[in-house]
Amino acid sequence: MKMEFIDCKEQYRRYQTEIDDRMRAVLAHGQYVMGPEVFELERALAQYVGVKHCITASSGTHTLEIALRALGIGPGDEVVTVPFTWISTAEVIALVGARPVFVDIEPDTFNINVDLLPAAITSSTKAILPVSLFGQMADYARINALAAQHGLTVIEDAAQSFGAEQRGRKSGGVTTIGSTSFFPAKPLGCLGEGGALFCDDDPLAEHMKAIRTHGGLTRHHHPWLGTNGRFDTIQAAVLLAKLPHFQWEVQERGRIGARYSTALQDFCTVPAVAPGNTHVYAQYTIRLPERDQVAERLKAQGIPTAIHYPKCLHEQPVFSKLGYNWGDFPESEKASRQVLSLPMHPFLAPDQQDRIVRAIQNR
Repeated sequence: MKMEFIDCKEQYRRYQTEIDDRMRAVLAHGQYVMGPEVFELERALAQYVGVKHCITASSGTHTLEIALRALGIGPGDEVVTVPFTWISTAEVIALVGARPVFVDIEPDTFNINVDLLPAAITSSTKAILPVSLFGQMADYARINALAAQHGLTVIEDAAQSFGAEQRGRKSGGVTTIGSTSFFPAKPLGCLGEGGALFCDDDPLAEHMKAIRTHGGLTRHHHPWLGTNGRFDTIQAAVLLAKLPHFQWEVQERGRIGARYSTALQDFCTVPAVAPGNTHVYAQYTIRLPERDQVAERLKAQGIPTAIHYPKCLHEQPVFSKLGYNWGDFPESEKASRQVLSLPMHPFLAPDQQDRIVRAIQNR
């Protein structure tokens, strides 16, 4: 039987009745965009995260852009983030006309190195956009405190960490704005594109809702410049069907990740979980100096792997004008040449995991 890197098909098989029933209800009532399921989902997710407001949107990339626009960030402004992440994080900064400013990561958690943050803050800095990479949260207590000192807003890019906790608080609910993604491969994924924003600030929530729907909350009235970021009702229905199972999946991810780490800790560098954090292992990512050779050997044995990410953002041609050079972010650069993500999903069977472990141990 073919081994899956992320087994979305098995998830559908397990929850098929609930998913199909929810989707059929949408087909019956015909409100395919921003129908009642969207608002039902927003209420449920806000309660799960522990915030007043959840605003769904058409993708996790779109949610980040909406957040920046709602904060009034644009040309002449700077937003601090990391170079070791998916391009969306920095892409949206540039799309609103601001400048991405990169700060290197910690080698053990892959998250932003808070010790390096102060040196990146200038009079043009308007926000800090840390990424809770691979499934655990950055050090938001320190980040929020530093931001408060400088009058900055913090936006958590929680695309990979939804369901994770830090000292009992859920990812998405520890900063001024939290943003997540519902791309199918994410911890809580729909069957297409989607994302959500989380906040406690009433005016800010209203502004983000308006930007999502062409800059207005009522039809034919547009106080702000907005976009079409509306969420599909069928995707909301899918998430509502999956949500009752989500906490079990989070627990399974933690258990499977811990089992990997126990078995592999003497054979490679395994993910570190920071004190006070839980980890949802959106990716289970190890480090190996001979990463590429190991990936090829695993592939030959029918074991799929992935590299998140083979290039840092300052290496991407689109960001060449920022003026960064190789060597500016040594930990990010080293990670990009060493990381290897192994199969990870809540349905990974013990015998499959054992097979993966043996392949790493016997490399």
